[in-house]
Amino acid sequence: MTRIERVVAAISRLIAEGHLAPGMRIASVRAAAREYGVSKNTIVEAYERLVAAGTLVSRAGSGFFVATARKPPANPRPMLIAEATDHVSLLREQLDKHYAVRVGDGRPPSDWTDGSELGRHLHPRRKRGDAPPDHGYGTPQGYEPLRARLAQMLIERGIAAGPDQILTTFGANHGLDLVIRHFLEPGDAVLVDSPGYYPLFGKLLLARAAIVPVARGTEGPDLDALEARAAETRPKLYFTQALAHNPTGTSMSLAAMHRLLRIADRYGFLVVEDDPFADILPALAPRLAALDQLARVVYVCTFSKTLSASLRSGFLAADPRLIASLTDIKMLSVVNSSGHVERLIHDLIAEGHYRRHLRRLTDRVAHATAATMAALRRIGFADFAPPAGGYYLWCGLPAGLDDLALAGEASAQGIFLAPGSLFCRDRVGYRPAIRVNVAYGDHPALLDLLRRHAG
Repeated sequence: MTRIERVVAAISRLIAEGHLAPGMRIASVRAAAREYGVSKNTIVEAYERLVAAGTLVSRAGSGFFVATARKPPANPRPMLIAEATDHVSLLREQLDKHYAVRVGDGRPPSDWTDGSELGRHLHPRRKRGDAPPDHGYGTPQGYEPLRARLAQMLIERGIAAGPDQILTTFGANHGLDLVIRHFLEPGDAVLVDSPGYYPLFGKLLLARAAIVPVARGTEGPDLDALEARAAETRPKLYFTQALAHNPTGTSMSLAAMHRLLRIADRYGFLVVEDDPFADILPALAPRLAALDQLARVVYVCTFSKTLSASLRSGFLAADPRLIASLTDIKMLSVVNSSGHVERLIHDLIAEGHYRRHLRRLTDRVAHATAATMAALRRIGFADFAPPAGGYYLWCGLPAGLDDLALAGEASAQGIFLAPGSLFCRDRVGYRPAIRVNVAYGDHPALLDLLRRHAG
């Protein structure tokens, strides 16, 4: 064990044996360094890992405390391995591996790959004594240690979900696709935000669903219109982003969330809450999934916006029975998500690296947002609601300025704009706007372009 691992193990043991009670403040970094005979940097790294594991919580200016939250009791679903006579059961066994003699397997044993160049390049940090990497398909519901970490992260957001309620995916778009495949048949009504997440519109069109737009404002959807359309169309689903909405950047108010859930219960539809910026938003910000505890809400999350879009990794959280069905669809459509990627993400979380990265990212977003808002106001573009912590700002254009025409003019100058009309399914009452990514919103070329069109 390294020095860091020894400190982590020692503190974890003290907590497990009751010597450090929930809510108790533990030794300062300086005092712990003296106690364990290590450097302060070692203690900081150990504390970061314990925070990442949910064992400790950090309170700015006060120190580190033993976490009071506890993981919810597991709700294991009995694993009944049926005769391998249908496609799903045969595929499930190839992933779950309950049988020792694997004559029916579809690929060679993992250890045939372990000693190859692939094994050495995929696992350069592997230490002596570590278990060999698994080059097989992996568990269909996702890498189990990662799902345990994700369950702890959800608890911090006020969502009580065990690992059995989590399914890993190839990002949020894959999660949305699984939900659409499970619930929708051609002609089924689906509520969406307008403006809203335009890739979702394409998925629903492919499924031949009847898309029912609901106007989205700074406080959330127009709930009177939503209720009227729910009564008229009897939708199966409502897709929304409650926090840091794409493209408007705004968050739904708590009052709107409560009323939305009452409407969903009254008219019998499920709410699919996409939360792509969850990791850089306050953990205790109100969420539909936290208010509802996954009874009528399906929660979708991703690492694409906060870690790397190239990793293509995310997850779903929902009722265990729904997760079981979505797992079968995942197996039939893509077999499984990447075990190598999920192990990498697990290690980044477990070792505290992801948490430090999020602190830096959150600071950069805050500074970029302030700079973009100030720059746009200076040139006369102030028709926007301050964004709620994500990457986007919905900037209204002066009267008479068409967003598509502006995007075409920008393109000729090497500037990529996102015209607001492409995010809307309902043009009634639409006022031209553009979605601004705050990372680029104060670029001189953009400001020069907009200044020429300022009212």
